[in-house]
Amino acid sequence: MTRKVTILNGPNLNLLGKREPEIYGSDTLEDVANNCATLGKDLGIDTTLLQSNHEGQLIDWIHAAREDSDGIIINPAAFTHTSVAILDALNTFKGPVLEVHISNVHQRESFRHHSYVSLRANGVIAGFGVEGYELALRRMATLLG
Repeated sequence: MTRKVTILNGPNLNLLGKREPEIYGSDTLEDVANNCATLGKDLGIDTTLLQSNHEGQLIDWIHAAREDSDGIIINPAAFTHTSVAILDALNTFKGPVLEVHISNVHQRESFRHHSYVSLRANGVIAGFGVEGYELALRRMATLLG
């Protein structure tokens, strides 16, 4: 049985590979999607990767995942530190949720040290670059059994 995992990405991640490569690296979000799809296939997981700069769109996708996904991997980007609404939406999702950050947010500005999403997440991966998505996908496979 193939399981489905929705991978959500917040604001500015559409610029991955172009924006601050010294922090976020040179891989694009399309590279991340391709890497996750390839690994997912090996793990028996169908992945859907989505990105939006709009909080409401991410919330709508979380609501949709309630109906068709077994797990959520989310890089909420700047919404990590500000969005109670995303936290509330994630609290309606019954499956596992993993939070991913490309950079090590704890080595950055102090406002980045707090995450609303972590209050719901089953685990947090930070500081491993875009490889963090693959680590999260491997962990998700374990959590889904």
